[in-house]
Parts: sequence; structure tokens; C-alpha cells
Amino acid sequence: MARMTAARAAVEILKREGTTHVFGLPGAAINPFYAAMRGDGGLTHILARHVEGASHMAEGYTRARAGNIGVCVGTSGPAGTDMITGLYSAGADSIPILCITGQAPVAALHKEDFQAVDIASVAGPLTKMAMTVLEPAQVPGAFQQAFHLMRSGRPGPVLIDLPIDVQMAEIEFDPDTYAPLPVYRPSATRAQIDKALRMLQAAERPLIVAGGGVVGADASALLVEFAELTGVPVVPTLMGWGSIPDDHPLMAGMVGLQTSQRYGNATLLESDFVLGIGNRWANRHTGGIDTYTRGRTFVHVDIEPTQIGRVFPPDLGIVSDAGAALELFVTAARELRRTGALKDRSAWAGSCLRRKGSLLRRTHFDDVPVKPQRVYEEMNRAFGRETRYVSTIGLSQIQAAQLLHVYRPRHWINAGQAGPLGWTAPAALGVATADPDATVVALSGDYDFQFMIEELAVGAQFRIPYIHVVVNNAYLGLIRQAQRGFDMDFCVQLSFDNVNAPELGGYGVDHVKVVEGLGCKAVRVHEPQDILPALEEAGKLMAEYRVPVVVEIILERVTNVAMGTELDNVIEFDEPATTPGHAPTAVHTALD
Repeated sequence: MARMTAARAAVEILKREGTTHVFGLPGAAINPFYAAMRGDGGLTHILARHVEGASHMAEGYTRARAGNIGVCVGTSGPAGTDMITGLYSAGADSIPILCITGQAPVAALHKEDFQAVDIASVAGPLTKMAMTVLEPAQVPGAFQQAFHLMRSGRPGPVLIDLPIDVQMAEIEFDPDTYAPLPVYRPSATRAQIDKALRMLQAAERPLIVAGGGVVGADASALLVEFAELTGVPVVPTLMGWGSIPDDHPLMAGMVGLQTSQRYGNATLLESDFVLGIGNRWANRHTGGIDTYTRGRTFVHVDIEPTQIGRVFPPDLGIVSDAGAALELFVTAARELRRTGALKDRSAWAGSCLRRKGSLLRRTHFDDVPVKPQRVYEEMNRAFGRETRYVSTIGLSQIQAAQLLHVYRPRHWINAGQAGPLGWTAPAALGVATADPDATVVALSGDYDFQFMIEELAVGAQFRIPYIHVVVNNAYLGLIRQAQRGFDMDFCVQLSFDNVNAPELGGYGVDHVKVVEGLGCKAVRVHEPQDILPALEEAGKLMAEYRVPVVVEIILERVTNVAMGTELDNVIEFDEPATTPGHAPTAVHTALD
């Protein structure tokens, strides 16, 4: 039998489970694991600047490609607690990541030793498994079970906590005989699918709601085929955005209170049947449940049994992996088409398409300071169909979801439920690591950007290029103070101490100086006509220097954004555009 340290066995299992990159920070209690990685040529380590950042890098890495599982590593104590936000963000969006932490020696546990926190108990509610391994010989089984759980059923994160003496102990382990455990995913029955199709056939104005489960199951092609076979328009959720191209005639627009299009909301309100696949009826999508459900029949397909009926009771619930269900839906729809039994949906689909062509928001503004709508208009011009966008939370995410265009699954990479501040930069680095040939474009407000700006140094050190668009609506307050004779550094400090004092410039900071000091490149834009040239210049700088490039665009301080509490009462602040991207003078209207 082969003998090796338990830490070495863990490294060997990572490789055999498909791991190629690890994000993390070393420290005393995890150094035996790092020593095992250092002696191995199969894993690339990306040194984060903060352990929470490492967890978000692992998230971005997983979210970018089907089959990826990001791995983040940290030492004992606060490294594990720093990862908690990443575990929450991953678990909330059904994203598998593996967090590995060091720990005090087994004999010192429960003795309040230095940095000996019970991280398994802390992480337990947020993970599919959180385990402190107390016996060295259990390390291989713990890692094997971790990957099995992360991939089976509803995907999600796992934390494995390794006491330092457990890592260093020698065990019998033969890597050549190791094999991953079979993955379990529930599948719908043909009877369930046939019943759902009968309900769809009975409807006059049906819709398909495609959630993140469709993307996670790598089933977007099946979704589009099913929609085309039946002629039923598709509403992607924020997590499912890209599962059908934005310019597909059956893409009916996103629905919701914030991250939505007015034509999507109008279409949902006209519908009489909704087939939800791989979605969870998130509150930003549904708004008030009474309005959302009134006059409609619902079928809900989800991989997690406890999601069925969690928000409201569907008329039919089906527990199934989205891909497995869509395979059956496609098969059944093909059979119905061959017999001529499928109902003609052209009139309904045509009405949805007409709404999509008319209920557009105005984006072309020449105002200075820049209006954010113009930013997304220029981003649509600058970036191609293969661009991968990364965003987390705030007005920047809301406006982007209303105005950007996405054409591929996993090309809108988003912290959907948790929305942690500081998520975007490290997640973008994870995405760019997973797909180094892609054009990765991150999007942040100025406050989100400040939370983990230090992670840009990771991109400079490891040559991980991407473009980071920062829409800054706080900068002008600082400039005004400086023009009145205030010291700029003093104003920046005051802005941090008084984030709610608009006269002090909000929470702005001179991002260009900070970014360049971290070894990256940056461009600042004040005029709307300079946005497109700046984005093009960022692409050139990224290609030349192979580092992150920040494009900071200075916005007006207050912008009205389409929002509401009910789908029939979303407040719009602009007339529909007469041509795509253009509209007459803005007025205050309501969608009803």
C-alpha cells in the first residue's frame, strides 16, 4: 500500500476530482496542506489578498464553466469565518465550492486555543456538509463525500476543516485506485411530463420561466429547443439570464421589480399559464404573490423537493434536475409535433415580440454628468456576444439587467440571492481564470468596488486580465469639495466616515490612483461621448499588459430607476423608445 500524509492524500483527490486551480492564503494551521500542494505539479495556486476574496474567486470559477468546482483554502480561525459570506453566496445560488480550512490540533479543540473556532458548526447551516476531520484515515472519505454532495441533487458548497496534526499524519492511500462517487440527480417521470404538457396545451397564453437550474444543468440548448417546438415564449430569471439569447424571437424579457424589462412584466401579466423550470420564485422576480399568481396556472420543476411549494403552491410540482426534465419535455413535444397535436402559438408569441419591440427604455442621453442608461447603451456597442458579464448587487446590477444584452448561458455571472458587497472583483478573477480566452467585463458601483479593490493586485500578479466598469455617482461630491478649497485626501477620509452625508461626496475615493498603485490600468470618463472610446482603450490595455483594467465613469449623483412592489405597479421614469436605444423627452409613467 502507498503511504502518504493525509494532506497529500487530499491533494491527490482534488486532482482526480478535476481540480486544476486553488484560491487561497497560507497560514500556520494549513501549511502542511500547502506543502503538499507545493510538491505537486497538478494544481495552480492563486494567492488571494483576503480569504473572503478567495471564496468569491472560487465562486466565479465554478459559475464560469459547467463541471467546474472552485476550491478555496485558508488557515484556522478567522480564515474560515471570512469564507462564510462566500459559502452563503454559493449556497443561496446552488453553486458548488469547496472551502478547506486549517485547524488547531485535535487535542486542543474546545480548549479555546488560538484561532481554534468551531468552524464546522458556524458553516453548517450554509453548506451541504461542514466537517472537522478528527481521524487522519477519514480524510479521503471526507473529500470523496464532499465532491459527491456538491454535485448531487441541488448543488451547493462544502467546508472541510483539517486539524494540523490530522494533515501531517501518515495514512495508507493509493491514489491510482481512487474514483469519484456516482452523482445522483432526480429525474421527472414521463407521466409527470405528459401531465404538464396537457396543462400547457390547455392554456391560451403560456410562458416558460427559466431559472438558474437550467444553466446549472447545462440544459440551455434543450430549453431553446423545447420553446421552439412548442412556440412558447421564455422568461429567464436573473440567474437564468442567457439560457435563451436576448435576441431570440421567443425571449420575452425578464420579469420583476428591479432586474426586469417593462415588456417582460407586461407579458407576464397577460399570461394564463407558467411553467417554471429550475427556478425558485425569488421575491425580486415575483413581487407581490397575489399579483404574480392571479389568473395563472403554475407548474414548477425543481431539483430540490423542499423548493416545491416554498413560495406558493403550484398546480403541479415535479422534482427533477432541469436537464433531465427538459430532455423528456423535448421528446414529448417532438411526438406531439409529429402527430400535429401541438397548438399554434404564433399569435401569442407575436404579441410578446411586438411588446418587446415597443416597450423599450430610453438609453441615449447626452447629459453631463453622465446618466447611467448611456453607459449600458455603450457597453452593448462595445462588447460582443461572447462577453462574460460579472455583477453582484446595487443600482449598477439593476440597471444592467434592465439594459444590457446577454446571449449565452454563463455569460451573466451574478450573485443572485446574497449579493455581497465586494463580490464582483474576486468573482471576475475567478471567471477569467476559468476562461482565460474570454472577454470578461465586471460591473460595480463605487461602493461595491471599494470593498475588495485589493484583489485587483491578484490580477496584476498572476496576469489575469479583465475589464471592470465602475459607475461612480459619488465622485462629483468630492470634486466639488476640492474646488471649494478642501484637501482631497481629507475629503476622501470624511467620505468614509460619513457615508450618508451627500455634502461630503458620499463614499467616493480616487479609484484611478488606487488601481494603478496595485499594478493595474485605469481610465476615467466624464463625457458620454468618451465612454465607447474608453471601453475600446481598455480592451487594448488589457491585451497589452494582461492585467485588470478599470473604466471609471462619473455619473450624476441621483438617477431614478424603474422599480416597484407589484408587477402591475412598477414605476417607469422614461417613455418607451421610438427606436432601439432612443426616445423622446423622459416623462414619469407607470406600467399598468
